[in-house]
Amino acid sequence: MKLYIGNKNYSSWSMRSGVLLAAFGIPFEEVLLPFDFRPGSAWERQIAAVSPTRRVPVLVEGDGFTVWETLAIAEYIADRHPEHAIWPRDARARARARSLCAEMHAGFGRLRTVCPMNCEAFFPDIGERLWAEDAALRADVARLDAAWSEALAASGGPYLFGAFGAVDAFFAPVAVRLSRFSLPLSERAAAYRDALLAHAAVEDWIADGLREQQFVPEDEPYRTGR
Repeated sequence: MKLYIGNKNYSSWSMRSGVLLAAFGIPFEEVLLPFDFRPGSAWERQIAAVSPTRRVPVLVEGDGFTVWETLAIAEYIADRHPEHAIWPRDARARARARSLCAEMHAGFGRLRTVCPMNCEAFFPDIGERLWAEDAALRADVARLDAAWSEALAASGGPYLFGAFGAVDAFFAPVAVRLSRFSLPLSERAAAYRDALLAHAAVEDWIADGLREQQFVPEDEPYRTGR
């Protein structure tokens, strides 16, 4: 399998699929397409060749079969590798994990907008200002905190349903956002954030992102340069 991704420093969507595959040791070839959103760029040509949506990530099998969208990729990986508990084995826990993934996939718009993922940069002062001024951001974080705390209380942790799974890979970019903007969390939710950041697959992704050394203005609302 090949996984086409964008910049590891910025691409939260790519991170979900890449971290999931790496966490379970599933062999795949990573194909990095550096972001360049200018009309007619190499990025546009390369992503158009593999994805009907022209977005990353895209999973491509050896025969050319493609899967796009992170939820579909997670389900396909689970189908291909039933030996791994990509989703919890218990039916109710599995349904709850899928619910949380779907909520992450479609929701938390304010957090995504004002706190973009950036592995390289820390913005505690901006986070403090946003927290004071932006009620919608506070509501997003409160919902995250409640969802995480409920799942962790039921499972005992350290991840949402005990062992690391697809739902944790989905929240890995959120852990980066929360840490880079120093947004406040309850003790239980903060411990989960830190457990995600300390997972080997997440650490490796962040380390690769730090090595990229590429500045993409469209993904940098708070800086004009590196």
